[in-house]
Amino acid sequence: MTELAITIERDGHVLLMGLNRPAKRNAFNLAMIDQLAAAYHELEADDDIRCGVLFAHGDHFTGGLDLAEVGPRVREGRIAFSGPGRRDPWRKDGVWTTPVVAAVQGWVMTLAIELLLAADIRIAASDARFAQLEIRRGIYAFGGATIRLPRDAGWGNAMRWLLTGEEYDAAEAYRIGLVQEVVEPGRQVDRAIELASAIATKSAPLGVKATLASAHRARRQGEAAAFARLDADMAELFESEDGREGLLSFVERREARFAGR
Repeated sequence: MTELAITIERDGHVLLMGLNRPAKRNAFNLAMIDQLAAAYHELEADDDIRCGVLFAHGDHFTGGLDLAEVGPRVREGRIAFSGPGRRDPWRKDGVWTTPVVAAVQGWVMTLAIELLLAADIRIAASDARFAQLEIRRGIYAFGGATIRLPRDAGWGNAMRWLLTGEEYDAAEAYRIGLVQEVVEPGRQVDRAIELASAIATKSAPLGVKATLASAHRARRQGEAAAFARLDADMAELFESEDGREGLLSFVERREARFAGR
């Protein structure tokens, strides 16, 4: 029987993705990698999903890779996410259309930090402990931290932790911008769902996609390319069904009911 390493649940337009190997501190084995890749494909492929929540069952988010099982694949360069119905959860292609809110607690080690950096909003319990330990194992962070952490946290803050592999707490993660909120332990998933639900129910789906596309364009192609698209994108959104509904709801002083069209 295939191990249920990732739980999947729908909450309205929100997809809840849970790491589910708590007895192993949610260490990533091949089944977990594959099932999470399938979940991220569903997140992007299903237009009814407007936001995702990534969380973990148990006391810890993850202790990192299950090296006994996954190590040989990494050494041979055979960890791939290009199969049918799969998408890289670390989003190394750099572009996505559906936002993810991540919630972490306990151990947040190695590849966990890189999953956070590939999410759009990050919530940490105050008991969370972070470490990019690869440098102390003769390798380095290969899931995107060397690229995204300097961008998000600044060069000095990133190198402070990438080059030492030392552990830091939720307060430091908040200070450097790795997480956006720190909450009481046990509250992190609820808070992530609150934010995801607000995005899924109160924000126009086309507007969310346009916002992500503009931000990605600025990062990948430069600010000039992003500025050049603003007026055209805005005109297109105004002509959409959701654009008309947004204006009508403003006139009628009520909550908008967006359809994603």
